[in-house]
Amino acid sequence: MSAQLLDGRALAKQIRDGLKNDFAAFRARTGFAPALAVLRIGDDDASAGYARAIQKTCDSVGAEFRSVELPFSAQQAEVEEVLTELNTSPEVHGIMILEPVPDHISHPALIDLLNPAKDVDGVHPINAGRLSADRPPYFVPATPLGGIRLLEQAEVAFKGKEAVVVGRSDIVGKPMALLLLHRHCTVTLAHSRTVDLPSVCRRADILCLAVGRPEMVKADWVKPGAIVVDFGTTYTEEGLKGDCDQAGVAEVAGMLTPVPGGTGPVTNVMLMENLLRAAERAVSN
Repeated sequence: MSAQLLDGRALAKQIRDGLKNDFAAFRARTGFAPALAVLRIGDDDASAGYARAIQKTCDSVGAEFRSVELPFSAQQAEVEEVLTELNTSPEVHGIMILEPVPDHISHPALIDLLNPAKDVDGVHPINAGRLSADRPPYFVPATPLGGIRLLEQAEVAFKGKEAVVVGRSDIVGKPMALLLLHRHCTVTLAHSRTVDLPSVCRRADILCLAVGRPEMVKADWVKPGAIVVDFGTTYTEEGLKGDCDQAGVAEVAGMLTPVPGGTGPVTNVMLMENLLRAAERAVSN
């Protein structure tokens, strides 16, 4: 068996092309473009690289990108003052707070302060709670939303499937489990302390990996014909690696998101969908 690879690059291009038209129509109607403010504290290289990737995606669809950079020495009160200004500015429709933040900054406090209506990353407790209860409107974190889009594009039938999500982060694992649950899957949320994790994974019709451990999941962890969604993105000396042994798992799985080229390319275009939705809500209020 050789798995069908779910092409995230092709899907991202398709969605991006549609978003270009949607953003242009918004600008023609309102006279301005939806604006995303990205708040970064300190000079972490990975964070800076992610900010550049977001800016590139904004440029590609016609969104306005605003970089808000504070020095590593910035104190909690200073950061909260800046965030409060972004929360209330009518010229800003979406806000992201990039990690990592310095140790002396409370990231949870910043998330709590974030305006939920501008939380395009879906990390505020109100958005997380509304997702849990499936009570729109809410924003879904872009990475799991992109994973679901890939599965929908492949016409995966969710209802009644047994799904296992490995990884319980607030931005990937937990929301992915909820999105699958809302689509009538029977969901197990596994993690580093799950007993006999390989056997749990082997039960899955849909196996989602979000642990950040390169090639942890081997072929013998995967049920023959299973759908494997690999959210892992770890940079190694050999290049970008996912959470599963891609070559081995591809021989067992029915469908597989490749790394690179699977869930990654779809993530940032999902972010743009959330930004447009936030801007539409802002002008309708």
